[in-house]
Amino acid sequence: MKETIQTREELLEIVDQLTDDQLNKKVQNEKWSIMQVLEHLYLMESKLVKLMTRTFNEAPTEVIPDKPIHLATDRTRKVISPPYFEPTDQFISKVEMKEKLKQSRNSLLEFVELSKGHNLEDKGMPHPIFGQINLKQWIPFIGIHEKRHIEQIRELKEEI
Repeated sequence: MKETIQTREELLEIVDQLTDDQLNKKVQNEKWSIMQVLEHLYLMESKLVKLMTRTFNEAPTEVIPDKPIHLATDRTRKVISPPYFEPTDQFISKVEMKEKLKQSRNSLLEFVELSKGHNLEDKGMPHPIFGQINLKQWIPFIGIHEKRHIEQIRELKEEI
């Protein structure tokens, strides 16, 4: 969890000096703006935590081996985001997005606290690339996924 927290701090530091207009500017029609990337990260984390909580409480127990989730940072492999993680085209302020990211992170921290002392390796959820991932790996996956998008944000910053 420590690395996931550090990744979030890095993410916020990267966008801190940008204005709302810069964050919401699309450099190309087919690319997301930096704000859309941030919204995607918020949507993913908040919805994943809800799914993880439901899985933790309701899913049957099964053996789910670890997957190579570290490969998620490989940006040479393009991944299409599921529709429910797609950002909107709405203008969002940096203050509003920081609050949303804080809320989603607090939800993740609450889940981690709730699940302490429980075996998270025997319950899982599907991932479009890796297949079934156990809940123990979903927690760091959120930070790994953010690292992938930090690189995307760095590229977008250069184009603004």
